[in-house]
Amino acid sequence: MADNARPHRASIVDDFLESEGIARMEWPSYSPDLNPIENLWDALGRVVCRRFPPPATFRDLETTLQEEWRLLDSEVADHLVTRMTTLYTLCMKVTGAHIPY
Repeated sequence: MADNARPHRASIVDDFLESEGIARMEWPSYSPDLNPIENLWDALGRVVCRRFPPPATFRDLETTLQEEWRLLDSEVADHLVTRMTTLYTLCMKVTGAHIPY
């Protein structure tokens, strides 16, 4: 889910999405509160940060991320997606201002 921030609106990205028949959703720029993947990245990052010893190289980090991704409970993602309706409603109440994850 791209949030229409400038890097996500690069011509090469737009061209690729169009060539693959992927429709772009209208989405406010820089809106991580409304993007469940941001919370998923946070959950993954927290697990990786608890590793001891921490990953020492980029290769170690890549391997660690892949391992932790496979171990991540799918209920985490399910919860993030199912709570989106609540977050949208809350965002509407505060007229687009910041809301807590």
